[in-house]
Amino acid sequence: MKQMVLEGSTKLTGIVEISGSKNSAVALIPATLLSDGIVELDNVPMISDIEALIEILTFLGAEIKRDKQKMTIDCAKVSNKEIPEQISKKLRASYYFMGALLGKYKHVEMYFPGGCSIGKRPIDLHLSGFEKLGAKVEVAENKYMVDAKELIGTDIELPIASVGATINLMFAAVYAKGKTRIYNAAKEPHIVNVAELLQQMGAKVSGAGTHTIEIEGVEVLKGAQHRVVPDYIEAGTYVIAGALCGENLEVKNIVPEHIASLINQLKQMGCSLTVLKDSVRISKIENYKSVAVKTEVYPGFPTDLQQPFMTLLSLAEGTSKVEETIFENRFMHVPYLNQMGANITIEGQIATIKGVKAFHGSDVVATDLRAGAALILAGLVAEGQTVIDGIEHVLRGYENIEEKLSNVGAKLRVREIELSRV
Repeated sequence: MKQMVLEGSTKLTGIVEISGSKNSAVALIPATLLSDGIVELDNVPMISDIEALIEILTFLGAEIKRDKQKMTIDCAKVSNKEIPEQISKKLRASYYFMGALLGKYKHVEMYFPGGCSIGKRPIDLHLSGFEKLGAKVEVAENKYMVDAKELIGTDIELPIASVGATINLMFAAVYAKGKTRIYNAAKEPHIVNVAELLQQMGAKVSGAGTHTIEIEGVEVLKGAQHRVVPDYIEAGTYVIAGALCGENLEVKNIVPEHIASLINQLKQMGCSLTVLKDSVRISKIENYKSVAVKTEVYPGFPTDLQQPFMTLLSLAEGTSKVEETIFENRFMHVPYLNQMGANITIEGQIATIKGVKAFHGSDVVATDLRAGAALILAGLVAEGQTVIDGIEHVLRGYENIEEKLSNVGAKLRVREIELSRV
């Protein structure tokens, strides 16, 4: 088990370079299974979720070369076999192997995916979409078996704009006969990034970034070279850190329009920031105004930034509101922020945040990835020392977070601890 120890009252100054998108990379890597050639990916973040995907691909027989942020993947010797539970449960994004293997081989067997416990997050939309394409789905205990003699293009309307379902159905449809249209598709930047890789591989995909994606089935996909888009959730997290304790902190290698909803909220709060071509420069101010925020699908305010943003709202003047509309269990960080001095109450899916003057250091727990990010931000500005257990959740999604924060002035360290045996 790992802990992060932070000394508070931090001032962050300098440059933070944003890594490749976690949410994009965890889909791009399974997508390589669709190719009959060699796929080279650049700007791949060095995080534990990527290592878990590499483990699954290696188990299936892929040959992988890794040189820091560069990956070369050759799936020529892949054997389509059951993906064991002990590796599929390591991350939520393992479900992308369902769409990729179904698309390529018309058959997949694997166990329920893992990931953070932030809500039910069912994959019913994925499965019903597979069925509309002609697959038969069976669930035995905690294992999925999806099989099709052939996949036939069709129209699929998603009841909600699910990122995972959109990507998985794109994977399944690239080899389907005829045309598939996905209506109410998700529009996130990583959807576009994944579609661009598929296009480079020879897939006929259009409309990514809109609510209607069209896929014309092909017979073969070739190798490709592709770059992972910058991580807009990581970018947003560091921008919020700059609002909390920055002094001309520059968050670099970003696409500013990807975090436009956050930037708009920060401006409403009175934040001092400058938006440049590929970066945001930001400094702390003394008094922030309270705001009301509602999480929405992209380009609305991201659910993945709700928790870190609540740390900043806790120090704003007056009363702020946060309504979570995406996941039903994404306020698990609140008891720990309150333990550090925040004044947050929860009623249903709405959090009411009354601004306080300061946080104080405490021993807290990162219950999930973005909850851990929220607690790190609180620890940066808290009076005294903060110790965060379960920091492995954060290391799943933020590349070199200890190094990046240390380089701009944070006093923190990650340490291994031994669990006591009863």
